[in-house]
Order: sequence, then structure tokens, then C-alpha cells
Amino acid sequence: MSDAALQTVFKSFCAFGGGKDAQPLMDNAKFGKLFRDLKLYDKKFTSTDTDIIFSRPEVKAKSERKINFDQFKKALELCAEKKYGNKSDVGKLIEKICAGKGPAAVGATKVAKVGGVDRLTDTSKYTGSHKERFDESGKGKGIEGRVDRDDKAAEGYVGGYKGKDTYDKKN
Repeated sequence: MSDAALQTVFKSFCAFGGGKDAQPLMDNAKFGKLFRDLKLYDKKFTSTDTDIIFSRPEVKAKSERKINFDQFKKALELCAEKKYGNKSDVGKLIEKICAGKGPAAVGATKVAKVGGVDRLTDTSKYTGSHKERFDESGKGKGIEGRVDRDDKAAEGYVGGYKGKDTYDKKN
């Protein structure tokens, strides 16, 4: 495979989520995303391996957070060595990378088909104490649905007081 095809894939993953002004530099998250999206992980080669390889001094200096295309190619050699057992198999890995699609936006937010207000005001989905606030038709009960009324509690502020209206009476 040519460097141009590999560079196209590299740039597409670099630009993912970075907007139109993204520079052709790849961070560790996008490096891992490349292998995850192209389904290149297996039992011998895991995401932990890519994290370790990305941080190795052969790939980049310790103070750097991103790699350029040349450093990316060096990292692919180390990945091929880990995955296939030999650095010379880097061509096989590059072939799989170039044959794959670009970055995928997995887990994107899905828009509900029912309107937001309709879902939030559907009283049949209410549970617990909120369910008690509405009748069968979905109409609110007002204060009766919000406050627990106890007949004895309405007589005074102490529910268990037995001497109601006895304060002014003398024995």
C-alpha cells in the first residue's frame, strides 16, 4: 500500500472531532480509536498494548502528547510486532488499515420519535408518588394529589393529641 492511502486514513482519524482546523497530529485516544473502529484488536493485541506503544520513546518524546505521520508509521511497526510477532508484517497491518473505513461516530445521540413534551407529560409512565397526583384520564388532582390529608391532622398540629378543645374548659 502507498503512503498516500495510509496518510489519508491517518488524517481522517486526526480530524475526527477536531473541526475543520484540525492539524494532522494524532493523540492517544484517536490512535486507539483507529484500532477499535477498524476492529484490529484481538486476544494478543489489546487497547492496553496501543496505549503502551503510543507512549514508548521510540515513537515520541515523553513531553509530547501527539504524534505526526512519521511517528505514526513507527508506532504501526511496533503494533505489527505485537500483533503478528514480527515488525516486517507491518505491511499486513497497513493493508487492513487502508482497507477499512474512516472513523465512525459510534454511540451518537438518537432523536426520539415522540416529542419531548409528549414523553414528559405521559402520565401512564409515571411511577411512585408522582403516579398518585393524576387520575385515570391523566388529569391532575390538584392539592389532593400532592398533600396527604389526614382528618385527625386537620384538627390540630399534633396528630395524636386527645384533649382537643379542652384548654379553656375547667374540670
